[in-house]
Amino acid sequence: MVMEVSPSICNNTRAFIFSATSQNSPMLVKSMATPKPLPSVSRTVASRKNSTVFPLGEQPRSSPVTATPPIKLLTRMEQLKLLSKAEKAGLLSAAEKFGFSLSAIERLGLLSKAEELGVLSAATDPGTPGTLFTLSLGLLLLGPLFVYLVPEDNVGLVGLQVVVALVCVLGGSAGFAASNFVSNLQKLK
Repeated sequence: MVMEVSPSICNNTRAFIFSATSQNSPMLVKSMATPKPLPSVSRTVASRKNSTVFPLGEQPRSSPVTATPPIKLLTRMEQLKLLSKAEKAGLLSAAEKFGFSLSAIERLGLLSKAEELGVLSAATDPGTPGTLFTLSLGLLLLGPLFVYLVPEDNVGLVGLQVVVALVCVLGGSAGFAASNFVSNLQKLK
């Protein structure tokens, strides 16, 4: 039995149609791929000014028009009256007793070093409070987990448990307080 296979291409689809014929019995086999999507579906179309339609399956991107205004730390610190509260609490006079005055901060270059390390930039980053909160929860969970998992076979391991638990509790509490403080600094009024 001799079969002839002849491919042909359809105009509007990406498909080949194979027809197999034999001399004794006509047999028709058709195989067709899925049709090509319409060109209008895959393009981005804007219907009105300042509105964008995204292609199907893409996530919308944030536009600079809806971005939040920059956070002004010094203005916000003035609104919260942080220096007045620190003075009433006696923190400024205690810092001066230890030689930590504004002139000493300037002389040591602590503000420029803080900017080099990204501390001041992190205070204005909207993701910082969430990151600090997650870090504090991780530390607060790590302390008891470490005490539970490390055996109490000798005095060294018990001492290690105490040190790790203390560091985790203090670090977690400080992270939680820092998260709350940065969040309050970033709130707009």
